[in-house]
Amino acid sequence: MKTKLPIEIFPIEDDGIHLKVKIIINKKEASLIVDTGASRTVFDEYRIVEFIGDNLIEDQDRLSSGIGTNTMVSKKVIIEKLQLGKIEINKYNATILDLKHVNQSYESLNIDLVDGILGGDILNDYKAVIDYSKEELLLTTP
Repeated sequence: MKTKLPIEIFPIEDDGIHLKVKIIINKKEASLIVDTGASRTVFDEYRIVEFIGDNLIEDQDRLSSGIGTNTMVSKKVIIEKLQLGKIEINKYNATILDLKHVNQSYESLNIDLVDGILGGDILNDYKAVIDYSKEELLLTTP
């Protein structure tokens, strides 16, 4: 099965762009940045509470690394249902990070805040293709 997600392409200051998609987490709409360089899809530890509550989040035994930092404390949670267009992912084992620095940057630029980052695990598993001219993300089930 193939599904297309509209992507929003927006400038970051005057020297780059970011891509944003809307997905559904447990029947609520969420905004995620598409990041082909991120190894995993991650969700902001403060914003994810709106979708799952805070009593399900557990500490993780490992640290995550990312641009601008050597180590970030990560947490984990099982998200009952992620929906990306027609594709449904049940019981997704999600990584939770503090994405405050991302949202603070967006806020200072008057850009809507994001709930997470759509990363390489889902992009690879669903053979993602970004079509900039059509402003869409094509995903295909394996």
